[in-house]
Amino acid sequence: MGMTRWRFGNGVISSNIAKLAHRHQQNKRHLFWRFSSSSSSPRRRISWPFICGLMLFSLGLVSLFTGHIASDLEWYSQRLIKRSLYYKLDGRSRLPVNIWKSKLSKYYYACSERGPQSATSVSENNTNGYLLIAASGGLNQERTGITDAVIVARILNATLVVPVLDHNSFWQDDSDFHNVFDVNWFIHYLAKDVKVVKRVPDKVMRSMEKPPYTMRVPRKSEPEFYLDQVLPILLRRRVLQLTKFDYRLSSDLDEELQKLRCRVNYHGLRFTKSIRDIGQKIISRMRDMTKRFVAIHLRFEEDMLAFSGCYYGGGEKERKELGEIRKRWDTLPDTSPEEERKRGKCPLTPHEVGLMLRALGFDNNTFVYVASGEVYGGEETLQALRKLFPNFYTKEMLAGEDLKPLIPFSSRLAAIDYMVCDDSDVFVTNNNGNMARILSGRRRYMGHKRTITPNTKKLSSLFMTRERMGWETFSRKVKSCQRGFMGEPDEVRPGRVEFHEFPSTCICQKPFNHSDIKNDKVEDLSTEEDQPNNNIKINIENLTLPTVQV
Repeated sequence: MGMTRWRFGNGVISSNIAKLAHRHQQNKRHLFWRFSSSSSSPRRRISWPFICGLMLFSLGLVSLFTGHIASDLEWYSQRLIKRSLYYKLDGRSRLPVNIWKSKLSKYYYACSERGPQSATSVSENNTNGYLLIAASGGLNQERTGITDAVIVARILNATLVVPVLDHNSFWQDDSDFHNVFDVNWFIHYLAKDVKVVKRVPDKVMRSMEKPPYTMRVPRKSEPEFYLDQVLPILLRRRVLQLTKFDYRLSSDLDEELQKLRCRVNYHGLRFTKSIRDIGQKIISRMRDMTKRFVAIHLRFEEDMLAFSGCYYGGGEKERKELGEIRKRWDTLPDTSPEEERKRGKCPLTPHEVGLMLRALGFDNNTFVYVASGEVYGGEETLQALRKLFPNFYTKEMLAGEDLKPLIPFSSRLAAIDYMVCDDSDVFVTNNNGNMARILSGRRRYMGHKRTITPNTKKLSSLFMTRERMGWETFSRKVKSCQRGFMGEPDEVRPGRVEFHEFPSTCICQKPFNHSDIKNDKVEDLSTEEDQPNNNIKINIENLTLPTVQV
């Protein structure tokens, strides 16, 4: 019975296949008749080599066209897509960017005040114990640790002992907290939020049976971790020390704790009077020379270059020197300099920073303050940047003898650069390090002053091919690459970057619409002496750079 069914089924299938084949033959004849009847000339056989050649030519043409379009995709999209539709798709205004000041900045303001429901700190005797913090790294890395130490003390209801700064980092700086920050101001300003003392009382230390318990918490720990894992130890031992304290607290906290973060970072941590005096003197000297200036933070020291694993054109000498320094970090993986550059992980050279700024529209009369440590390659490395911007100044040039007592202390020198960069009209960085992120956040908080961060992933390929294009093309492509990296208030979504880089919880917005901004005129700060000299041309590595109008 089963065999009979199989044969029957097979016969039905064979019959259907035969019918389909017959219909297919009819369709072929029908199609051939239509083709023949519509053609007035006899069919000609086309050779396969001709077809292959035509296909290869077409592919090459498409590849050339799409490659050109891809490199200018954003530039073309803004012209081919209806502007109103582009606003809706992009979610923000694509109006021409004023390189000195954002039109949107006046619609945003700092708002980190304590809420009406915020609890006031308790007395020292009523806290859960004393929290000792050992910060790590350089000045700005330590700054993040100190800021988060206050938040952790608040979470644990602990008395915070003034944090200890790192004396064993690469910079070998012996500065203590009171040498860099105004310790009395720090204690007084935070009095309503957290109890802060300069040291653990002697009577508490004498009453302890064991020395303070020391531990290191994981990076980016949530408040729950501190409550579950740290608080029991603090209650049991009374004094607890947390070491290597940098980025040990999650960026995602509730609103009140985030606002406290801002109050600590932007108000509570004030530099000592001696540092403020020197920093203000440098700022005044810059302002005496020009109404506006650009500050460039160059991280181009040999340790940073070695850590990056990138290559900067210094030949075998560079490879050997940086390779030896790189051995200090046992956990660094072997990387390809070419791949790291393609990924945008290599800091721009001083020359590349200069080219980017000139392409964006800063002319050769722009006053530039360069904040940096000892640049790898010294004056030879800085020469190209100096040629692009002759009005080139550093703290060493402007502070003179006042700077000598601070030369052995890298954190105090960094504090002066921090002040000048913060006051500048435009802040530019060649890296995404701690100072770059901290200052980006501060400048957003303090009125969204223009902050330019290189889009290194896109710029790297552009710099490698710049000699194949004219200056106008190069400038246009740089501007396209930098869309979204110019420090506009609405170009970064909250939570997409570190809170210290974009303290969104502490920034409030006034109501506005794009039509108001479109009709709003930005004050033109240029004066006659600021106008570029159009006769000046600068040749750098066979690339002629005409002065660009601001």
